[in-house]
Amino acid sequence: MYLHIGGDVLINKKEIVAIIDYDNVDKSLITDEFVELASVEGLLEKLENEMEPKSFIITEKKVYLSSISSLTLQKRSTVKNQPV
Repeated sequence: MYLHIGGDVLINKKEIVAIIDYDNVDKSLITDEFVELASVEGLLEKLENEMEPKSFIITEKKVYLSSISSLTLQKRSTVKNQPV
């Protein structure tokens, strides 16, 4: 099953490690360092350049910044028998 995380990006739900509220980046030094390191290493992908990120999705290969809230992504990921 796939999850639409914004833009034109669908990711396999099996690859998702975590979906985190972007507000935590400013509140946590460790989270801020993680996002910065992902950016430096070229693993960070912002899905909609003109919009403020509301969540970041950590997968096995990349970290995505999405304008969709972590709560909405969580709801989408738990809907059964509906395409997401």
